[in-house]
Amino acid sequence: MKLSTKGRYGVTAMYDLALHYGKGYVSLKSIAERQMLSETYLEQLIAQLRKAGLVKSSRGSRGGYSLSKDPSNIRVGDIIRVLEGPIAPVECVSELENQESCIKMDQCITRDIWIQLKESMESVLDSFTLADLCDFESHEQELS
Repeated sequence: MKLSTKGRYGVTAMYDLALHYGKGYVSLKSIAERQMLSETYLEQLIAQLRKAGLVKSSRGSRGGYSLSKDPSNIRVGDIIRVLEGPIAPVECVSELENQESCIKMDQCITRDIWIQLKESMESVLDSFTLADLCDFESHEQELS
């Protein structure tokens, strides 16, 4: 599985929101400037993340976006699934895939490899929360 800019930029934007969690709403323009991302592209990503319930928004002069829950409760895997879809190296092991789609599934010699790879990717992505990313940042600043 190769992550697209949707996944990478989405995690970066969510990380930025995590850094500002509890301090009010953050404008997309400020996220785009700090993270050097396209504001127009971020609008599309944030809309998906809001629809999925990971982000909330507020209108007005002090409006913007905020995480809908504590950064420790949002896993990197949650963000990737919203923006990229199922985490799977091949279609036949995707949780959205119809298990009847491959006529060789019962005899497939490589399917166990793809299942293990899928489980490993999910394990890694789900083992990191936005709070962990913020902790990495503060730890690196302490070392500088």
